[in-house]
Amino acid sequence: MDRECCAVRYPILLIHGTGFRDWKGVGYWGRIPKALEDRGAQVFFGGQDGWATVEENSAALKKKVEAVLAETGCQKVHLIAHSKGGLEARYLVSSLGMAPRVASVTLIGTPNHGSKTMDAIFRLPKWLFRLAGFFVNRWYRFIGDRNPDFCGVCFQFTTAWAEEFNRQNPDAGGVCYRSYAGAMGSFRSDVFMWWQNCIISRVEGENDGLVTVDSAAWTGFRPVWRGVGGRGMSHMDEVDFRRRPLRYRGVSKDVVEEYIQMVAELKEMGF
Repeated sequence: MDRECCAVRYPILLIHGTGFRDWKGVGYWGRIPKALEDRGAQVFFGGQDGWATVEENSAALKKKVEAVLAETGCQKVHLIAHSKGGLEARYLVSSLGMAPRVASVTLIGTPNHGSKTMDAIFRLPKWLFRLAGFFVNRWYRFIGDRNPDFCGVCFQFTTAWAEEFNRQNPDAGGVCYRSYAGAMGSFRSDVFMWWQNCIISRVEGENDGLVTVDSAAWTGFRPVWRGVGGRGMSHMDEVDFRRRPLRYRGVSKDVVEEYIQMVAELKEMGF
């Protein structure tokens, strides 16, 4: 592809997932932002809380979108969101009235239909969640979260919550939607996500270590990212966590190329 293949008409806002803060992209998106900028895109970062609810983070993202539009003088933005960030992107567009300001929504590994595994976990004693929430909320408030809510966020990963969320947040007219999913080849695919993959595989089926392929499937669903060979692609691989191509028996697959392709496609569509 040419060096201007990602020079889309509108700026791109990258929206991270749960448990992370992007601090201008450091630590979350790996080599992806630079690769897009080197090919003509304007890239900005969501900067929302790591453990705030969808509603709280979407309100923060609305302010961010307005700031990006004011800075660039553009009429719209492209939203590229990973994991729970995709739910926040959808809420931003459908419930906060930002559809006229958004050209496209790209969802990557987003739990659009919730998690049956989280349904089972939520049947554990509530005091366990409150205890975990006490420590998680204190830590994330210390590192910068304004309104961390561990228990509230966990509930937003259940299938019952997702069903109601989807009913209240249908796709907005005039906005281009696309969705992607990754799938680990086996529990051996990612040393950081092997046990999650084992559990979710038994309860729900094929997954990237956190989100199943079925849950991630939404409007404009594309072929599943499977990495190279039998390795597969994990939830962390989807955002270039290791900052290098995936390799298997001398063959490589670079997730950065997937992002270049998805943005180049937007340019070809006239966005």
